[in-house]
Amino acid sequence: MPVPALQEPGQGVGRGRGFRRGTRLPATSADRLRAPGVGHASGLVAYLDGEPAGWCAVEPRTAYVRLGRVPWAGRAEDKTDDGIWAVTCFVTRAGFRHRGVSRALARATVDFARQRGVRALESYPMITQPGQEITWDELCVGSRSIFADAGFAEVSHPTPRRVVMRIDF
Repeated sequence: MPVPALQEPGQGVGRGRGFRRGTRLPATSADRLRAPGVGHASGLVAYLDGEPAGWCAVEPRTAYVRLGRVPWAGRAEDKTDDGIWAVTCFVTRAGFRHRGVSRALARATVDFARQRGVRALESYPMITQPGQEITWDELCVGSRSIFADAGFAEVSHPTPRRVVMRIDF
């Protein structure tokens, strides 16, 4: 199973792990979470065999005003802290699914955030159960296993089907 190579701007494909910022994909969950009128996105693009294979949104948690709706019980930190970033959405192109693209992107968000001096990185994945029907729109936030593999730990369980996962730097 091939692993996506993430490309930095100006690098040739296949030169290791990197990223390309500012890619905009329409009508993603990240767009629906974002404050009205905010017209930018911060994210990473994964390349596989020289083709863009997937994208994930990663930027300050404060860019997503609707994340304030995530139940906050038991959490003592300030919701408006710009030092906490969030991974909110994954998109994998048809033809590239089930090839490790989302897992590679989740791992890459950790380096991306660490390089920018972020204090912590959060995600809000769905819990998937064998045989349970989940729509694409629900799973675009990622699954618990891809974040656990990237080093995130579960910090709260706000609903029966969603967890908050986090990695502190």
